[in-house]
Amino acid sequence: MASSRHQPPRPIPSSVDEGAWRIRENAENFPVALRFLPRRYRGHLHAIYAYARMVDEIGDAFTGDRTARLHALATDLGTIWSGDQPSDAVLQRLARTVHDRAMSAEPFEHLIEANLQDQVVWRYETFDDLRRYCALSAEPVGRMVLEIFGQATPETIARSDQVCGALQLLEHWQDVGEDRLAGRVYLPQEDLRRYGVGEHDLDQENAGPKLRELMRFEIERAAGLLGEGTAIVRQLQGWGRVSVAGFVAGGQATVSALRQTDGDVLGRSARPSRLTTAIRVLGLLAGRRSVR
Repeated sequence: MASSRHQPPRPIPSSVDEGAWRIRENAENFPVALRFLPRRYRGHLHAIYAYARMVDEIGDAFTGDRTARLHALATDLGTIWSGDQPSDAVLQRLARTVHDRAMSAEPFEHLIEANLQDQVVWRYETFDDLRRYCALSAEPVGRMVLEIFGQATPETIARSDQVCGALQLLEHWQDVGEDRLAGRVYLPQEDLRRYGVGEHDLDQENAGPKLRELMRFEIERAAGLLGEGTAIVRQLQGWGRVSVAGFVAGGQATVSALRQTDGDVLGRSARPSRLTTAIRVLGLLAGRRSVR
């Protein structure tokens, strides 16, 4: 998910607090549910967003035992597929979406697993290690979206995983300073060493020359992954194509915003405008693929 992770503790809103969830959605790099989608699809997308955001909020901001709370949530989540009624209001809403769209449990379980990992892992040695984390924290959301639109095939899932992995990486590159304050460094340790960047360099108001060089490399690596996944837009049909184009366009706009920082992700904001994203949605639907 996107840019509101690692904030100070706050109450976790329930599914009935529509205003709170909408505010969170508006902060994302991509349109969570494009307004012109049919209401039934918007409702389903809002339900999975609320679930994903709740899991992240527990993992990042819950003031009690986060691990125990996540395990309790996993147990409650399982009732959706066992035929019982979940106790949590967010899960009750999610259950209607799951049953309506015949969705599988694994992607939902993986989001909890990612947040359990967050409680004990704060650094990643290699890029492959980081990508395996993204496979738990980001790729499941794309699979949920494909299931909502009934278009989850091996081919679309493979492209979706690339898109969602790229979106997660781009969010990390937007939030390098914020994550460092929270005690987490997502830049691979091997890359920090290769570019001669120390973690103390992430504490500055502006990125120095070595960090800027590293960030230019990481931004282009994420852009390449996004570019590989962009073919999914041509693979999908109908409203599924429109919705996923919104995710891809959000990533493209974020790549452009990050490039404009010239690697200074500490001193310059990299938040794309809605207009920029909308223009890219139209371009994708018209058959243009470039992230430039």
